[in-house]
Amino acid sequence: MIEVNGLTKRYGDVLAVNDLTFTVRPGQVTGFLGPNGAGKSTTLRMILGLNRPTAGSATIDGRPFTRRRAGLHHAGALLDAGDVHPGRSATAHLSALARSNGLPRRRVREVLEEVGLAGVARRRAGGFSLGMRQRLGIATALLGDPPVLLFDEPVNGLDPEGVRWVRGMFRRLAAEGRTVLVSSHLMSEMENTADRLVVIGRGELIAQETVTEFAMRGTRARVTVRTPDPGRLAAVLTPEGACVRPDGRERLTVTGLAAARIGELAFEHRIPLYELAPGSASLEDAFMELTADRADYRAGEPR
Repeated sequence: MIEVNGLTKRYGDVLAVNDLTFTVRPGQVTGFLGPNGAGKSTTLRMILGLNRPTAGSATIDGRPFTRRRAGLHHAGALLDAGDVHPGRSATAHLSALARSNGLPRRRVREVLEEVGLAGVARRRAGGFSLGMRQRLGIATALLGDPPVLLFDEPVNGLDPEGVRWVRGMFRRLAAEGRTVLVSSHLMSEMENTADRLVVIGRGELIAQETVTEFAMRGTRARVTVRTPDPGRLAAVLTPEGACVRPDGRERLTVTGLAAARIGELAFEHRIPLYELAPGSASLEDAFMELTADRADYRAGEPR
């Protein structure tokens, strides 16, 4: 498990991460989303002890990562696929890490086979394509067979087969009970891969919930509800942040609230429902809406 509590990082006058708190639990794939400059990479580096926080804490299974010896046994990470000496082969790179972490040499061969690099294991990393470097970075993360894994933009440079393989790998790792945190800008990948999301903007938490719940927060995500008491239901839903519009005598159109939450509130207030039908919801639409005022870099309108 990854636990982040009040995490803050300041670089001079720049507040990169501001009082950030969230939890990443085992057994599921958690997507880590935010606009460019939101503080995602800085947060990942603080979790791994590569950057020291100004305030707050980040722990992996209850302890700061820097206090663990042979860290690859406890957590694996892909932060920068280019962070490999170009003169070293894939085998040499992984072997050095295996020795320093007390791992058996067979793990080098096993992870190279798993990521599809066994055939180029003795080639220098400087000659690798971006996709091959990504695979080597994933092999590095898997080397210690750790219970916690962090990946920053893991599908960059991968071909469609590689993207599908990575998706399946993440789901397999989560099914084995591991904690998997994946940072990505690709909404389609999060829709296909993640179970839950942690969304930040300008270093602050925006949301921590399931993919479906987050997508339903977009104003374009509509839920159709039919009830004999639409007035009372509207009065219950509005304080929860929903926008409720009458659509006929017994029908309401609700935006800003997930269908499951609408059903829970109706049950709690003993309001009968004849129909509860969620419409299509786009994760990308919800992300763009909810992070619109948290993006530091926005392009102008095309001419």
